Amino acid sequence: QVQLVESGGGLVQAGGSLRLSCAASGRTFGSYSMGWFRQAPGKEREFVAAINWSGGSACYADSVKGRFTMSRDNDKNTVYLQMNSLKPEDTAVYTCAAGLLTGCRALTRPNSYAYWGQGTQVTVSS
Repeated sequence: QVQLVESGGGLVQAGGSLRLSCAASGRTFGSYSMGWFRQAPGKEREFVAAINWSGGSACYADSVKGRFTMSRDNDKNTVYLQMNSLKPEDTAVYTCAAGLLTGCRALTRPNSYAYWGQGTQVTVSS
């Protein structure tokens, strides 16, 4: 069992930055691939970024590539999402997830993840 708790969301002006954190419980955190998804009001949940168990490989949605960076610290059981050059269209609830599959093709799909956090709100004003 893995429990995930996100933090770091908030209100920021367009062009600003935020860093989201996702803290995980459990001693097997280092075995899991981790992902970030987001959902805006009235829209479907969409993939944002994912990282493999070691942190050596990450993948990103085209809409955030070059602006967002995902990383992990297995000693701290935490993953991060550094978000730069934020845009109003980045406004959403951001949720982290954990799963045992690997590879970007799998990690872009929500059903590849077994555990989900509650989410943190990110609001970007224009």
